[in-house]
Amino acid sequence: MRATTARQTQTTTAADVPAHQLVAYAQEALILSVVLSLPVVAAAAVVSFVTGALQSASQIQDVAIAHLPRLVAVVAVLVLAGPWMGHELAAFATRVFLLAH
Repeated sequence: MRATTARQTQTTTAADVPAHQLVAYAQEALILSVVLSLPVVAAAAVVSFVTGALQSASQIQDVAIAHLPRLVAVVAVLVLAGPWMGHELAAFATRVFLLAH
């Protein structure tokens, strides 16, 4: 039985990837997570602001009224932006996994 080493299998390990490239991919992953979450968070914030203003003007302080429009807005943004979010995440994952080979 022949013993093989990590070098003979021709796989890339973390030691083979330069540190600056790993840092660049980590930075890109953090920026991508912010960019992908921004539409959902922005929609929830805008709807919460509008709902809060309407509740203050009408003096209706019901918790359920505040949550339903926000939930609908978040679901609508996920339905509309979901394919784009998935594509961006898959493209990043493809780049990172191709780095490993």
